[in-house]
Amino acid sequence: MNIHLTKSQIGLDGIPAAETALSHVDGERGELIIAGEHVGRLAATSSFEGVTARLWNGASASKTSLSEADVQASLGAARKRAFARLDELLPATRGMGIIDGFRAAVAGLRAEEGLTHEATIVGAFPVIAGALVRRAKGLDPVAPEPSASHATDTLRMLHGRGPETREVTALDAYLVTASDHGMNASTFTTRVVASTQADLFAAVTAGYCALTGPLHGGAPEPVLEMLDAIGSRERIQPWVDAALARGERMMGFGHRVYRVRDPRADVLKAAVEALAANGADLPFAGEVEAYIRSALRKKNPERPLETNVEFFTAILLDALAIPRQAFTPIFAVARVAGWTAHAREQQRTGRLIRPSSSYVGAMPEE
Repeated sequence: MNIHLTKSQIGLDGIPAAETALSHVDGERGELIIAGEHVGRLAATSSFEGVTARLWNGASASKTSLSEADVQASLGAARKRAFARLDELLPATRGMGIIDGFRAAVAGLRAEEGLTHEATIVGAFPVIAGALVRRAKGLDPVAPEPSASHATDTLRMLHGRGPETREVTALDAYLVTASDHGMNASTFTTRVVASTQADLFAAVTAGYCALTGPLHGGAPEPVLEMLDAIGSRERIQPWVDAALARGERMMGFGHRVYRVRDPRADVLKAAVEALAANGADLPFAGEVEAYIRSALRKKNPERPLETNVEFFTAILLDALAIPRQAFTPIFAVARVAGWTAHAREQQRTGRLIRPSSSYVGAMPEE
């Protein structure tokens, strides 16, 4: 007998597929907990290396705990090794844009004898992203500085200069905030591949492929396009009203899970405020956000769409002079901490993820 599923059942909404100690999302309360801490506090008190240590420790069966310093040292060494391999990785990216080139280069990563796969992968991501961004500008890649923090070196390799402290602080807050987010599409993809006992490199490559889809992590660039289209303060109200009347989606608003404000939005808004002097027009963006929220409440008072992480991600990355075409790879630079942890956690279960489906096709005649 054919059984037709509801829309939410088809999308697996609310159906647990794993037990995890890595992150928890409560959409009704607007809460994100990463490795035992609320995301806001984590972004205020921890570095990317610190949250990566927490994630890797949470996924490990070992009684030995990695420290923030351990992770910083291992990622610094991994960045250096990845830079030495660029001549092997970049040929596969010829003729590709930054997003597709990043996918091809990531697929070329491999195990290094005696070294942890997690560090090899996480350390390589900003090296590859920086090299592709520089190449798009006709410039040579910048060698990493192993003793620098991950956020500092990421900006160095992107821009070819030592970043300001406030730039590092802003990017580090972003990397921490985006490091993990429950069973999102790319993390689920990573866990499915890892459940087959494929190695970390295959699992993470699959996770990145899922991330490139416009329904997952693809909104920051359209947010900037929306702000560009609005253009000025006097155009905010007429532009938004006309767009809503046409049934258009407001980029940076609404979330598949959160029914209230995305907790990451406020974390990144605070980070953007520290960068306002770098050319980020926060007052204008703030006015756009406020009016869209008001308009959405009027349109659907029972369930208004709230600001999500993509809105302030777009403003923050743009203020850091990161090209729009590199937004997805930079997202991956952060999320790969979670991907590697989830892959290890899944492999430890030894259980293949193999859901069933509801057949709605024709049945053979008796």
